[in-house]
Amino acid sequence: MRRLLVSLAALGLALGGCSSSSKSAEPASTDSTTTPPTTLVPAPKGLPAFYAVPEPLPSKTGTLIKSEKVAVAGLHGTAYRVMYVSESVDGKPVAVTGTILIPSKAAPAAGYPVVTWAHGTDGMADTCAPSLEPGNSAPLANALLDKGWLVTATDYQGEGTPGLHPYIAGINAAHNTIDIVRAARDFPAAHASDQYVMWGHSQGGHTAMFTLKIGAQYAPELKLRGVVAGAPPSQFAFIYNYLLTSPFRYYLLMAAGGLNAAYGDQRAPLDQVLTPAGMKLLPLLDQGCAGFVSEKVGGLDVSKLSKGDPFKVPAWKKILEADDPQYFTTASAAPLLMIQGGNDEQIPVVSTQVLARHLCGIHQVLQRWIYPGQSHSGVIAPSAGDMIHWMADRFAGGANPDPYKPTGQPDVQTTTCGGAS
Repeated sequence: MRRLLVSLAALGLALGGCSSSSKSAEPASTDSTTTPPTTLVPAPKGLPAFYAVPEPLPSKTGTLIKSEKVAVAGLHGTAYRVMYVSESVDGKPVAVTGTILIPSKAAPAAGYPVVTWAHGTDGMADTCAPSLEPGNSAPLANALLDKGWLVTATDYQGEGTPGLHPYIAGINAAHNTIDIVRAARDFPAAHASDQYVMWGHSQGGHTAMFTLKIGAQYAPELKLRGVVAGAPPSQFAFIYNYLLTSPFRYYLLMAAGGLNAAYGDQRAPLDQVLTPAGMKLLPLLDQGCAGFVSEKVGGLDVSKLSKGDPFKVPAWKKILEADDPQYFTTASAAPLLMIQGGNDEQIPVVSTQVLARHLCGIHQVLQRWIYPGQSHSGVIAPSAGDMIHWMADRFAGGANPDPYKPTGQPDVQTTTCGGAS
């Protein structure tokens, strides 16, 4: 277990942080299944042929378009790279890629319980798709596979598929994350059950919050047993001001480009929030991953790129509030666990405190675990065993909120609300 946690600590940079490298990997196996297309949109430059998208797309969300087995050293199971149908915020079918990891142990009669993973900020370009290098997830995935859980991991729309990734558009990302569970159920080799838990960190924590919000309505045929949201961004107005002078201020350009990609020029007009100098930087978002964008933009003066507070622009205020978990108005029947490092350098710890207070006020069953001294991604290692225990209790039908006390470190600060307690 100690070796696993050390591996998880190293992996945390990829999960919640960024990468500046261009990723490419040829299929390790020719064992594949493909729905015959009418035409093919070629794979993005530098990506394997697998990433070519058939047109027209099937209309049913969760339809598996194609799959190929990929060799992953040290994985306690079998990995498949997949392409499937998801849905944009406008309800249009879109192609999305990702990874399905199948445990080595035999599936139970009802199929494997599913953990669907939403990755953290890694960029917005095609070359940032985690499915290009599925071996990076092996240390984390093995802890889940050893429990007999199927793992699905979306790349998100726009990473590996046409168009810019709609960064921080919560509904869009939640669609992608839920639809890969549907795709697993459309894939006979996966033996996926209808039971799933959502887990994401950083950007993925934001995705997790929106899966909590829409899961039951969007996919009523699936049973969402619980949601784990690591360091989920919220209180966007507060975080906007926090980021203005932060080393992570390039996130602001990513958010502008990503929300415009999701909602279009009419609903998210970039010229109302970016100066001509800021507009000229937008092509960088599709040229490299987060490390590349940080290198090019991270040291620039935001006041020269932005026209000011976007919350004073009515169109943008509407979108930003729609994508902020702080504005949720109804509780989900699924329980929520939030985790965060006490020394998080990207998402202020007070923001999850405010979010928890709001969600408790609308009667959401919620637990919040803060790990003192841990950074944004450094919290993953000490909290991993605790989160997996919590997920196991959800699949087992345990009480909500869970009476389990985290043990990843001796001084975890806990908040609980909802349910009978």
